[in-house]
Amino acid sequence: MRKYLNPKKKDWDELLKRPMNRTSELKDKVSGVLEDIRINGEVAVRKYSKMFDRSAPAEIAVSCDEIEESVKLISEDLKNAINLAAKNIRKFHETQRQTYTKTETVKGVVCWQKAVPIQKVGLYIPGGTAPLFSTVLMLGIPAKIAGCKKIILCTPPDSEGNINPAILFAAKVAGITDIFKVGGAQAIGAMAYGAGKIPRINKIFGPGNQYVMTAKQLISLYDVAVDMPAGPSEVAVMADKDSDPEFIASDLLSQAEHGPDSQVLLVTNDESIVDKTELEIEKQLSMLSRKDIAAKSLSHSVAIVLDSEEKMADIINEYAPEHLIISMNDYQKMSEKIVNAGSVFLGKYSPESAGDYASGTNHTLPTNGWAHAYSGINLDSFIKKITFQEISEEGIKNLGPVIETMAEAEHLGAHKNAVTIRLNKIKKQ
Repeated sequence: MRKYLNPKKKDWDELLKRPMNRTSELKDKVSGVLEDIRINGEVAVRKYSKMFDRSAPAEIAVSCDEIEESVKLISEDLKNAINLAAKNIRKFHETQRQTYTKTETVKGVVCWQKAVPIQKVGLYIPGGTAPLFSTVLMLGIPAKIAGCKKIILCTPPDSEGNINPAILFAAKVAGITDIFKVGGAQAIGAMAYGAGKIPRINKIFGPGNQYVMTAKQLISLYDVAVDMPAGPSEVAVMADKDSDPEFIASDLLSQAEHGPDSQVLLVTNDESIVDKTELEIEKQLSMLSRKDIAAKSLSHSVAIVLDSEEKMADIINEYAPEHLIISMNDYQKMSEKIVNAGSVFLGKYSPESAGDYASGTNHTLPTNGWAHAYSGINLDSFIKKITFQEISEEGIKNLGPVIETMAEAEHLGAHKNAVTIRLNKIKKQ
């Protein structure tokens, strides 16, 4: 990790840069893939599956037998863990249901709002070096609670054309049966435009690599809604002199192992914590199966030492991390100063891994600084809200003159006339 002591605020933007690939070459490549799929459908999807994933099964739809077989292929411990995590995720997201009341804004003018589920949603689940079956629960469960009528899932198969059984079992637990063996940018294109058995959907959810992220950004311009702009995973840890370096190192490594383009950030007011944490990172890194990936991530990660808690909060809010762990004595006080973060973990016994799997909160979160403006996935992500208004004769008489005045001031005569005609008819009655 690179270490900086009390950097000036004017230098923060440079220090906090993410390791993102923003080349036009990436955009052009993904754009070409999407356009090919838009025109040629499943033929193009299969072509890119062979090219990028080295696998294009003859039948891309997962059968009911394959889903049922997954029950036999994973351990009882993992099944129990997935079921418990699903229970917690369902419990937390059920609490997000809202009730709406009718409001009479002016006598005779009643307004209200109704929440309706997005009809067709597509879930993208990475399945390469880390098959993220937990994401199936995080996306599928709130989609089911919201009442989405059509929920499909795309995930890349292995070289033999099979889906990781834990992904299939998690889908079964979440109640998702329409599953397709397609990954990468081609999966995003298939869901955006429709391809063979894969239907065109209304909104796409899920994390992915930079090709997936770029594909989601491109299709969101004209074709399909997406959950949020997203990129490689990241975590920031806030620590003080009493923090546990062993815990901090484990938290930083848990994100660094996601991918070589992931980023971890340590912010503290005690320089010795950085040195102790680096020693722990070296010790723990050597024992990880994904140590090469984590090491690449750590090469562009940062430790920043600041001389006050106020500056620590300021730099975190500037960075807007996907995950934030506040491993400090007075973590509650510090948490009140945080306004930009995807998900916050309070105290030394709250590892980010808990949110990734089983505490109940959602782990699909805004990355790359998008926590400045976006929330993580929640029940509302799968819902759209429609407003209604009912205006009686008394209501149009009360509100009509206001509408006429405003429409006339904007030089929109037809708007004014839509009210005037009604008021004149009322006067004649």
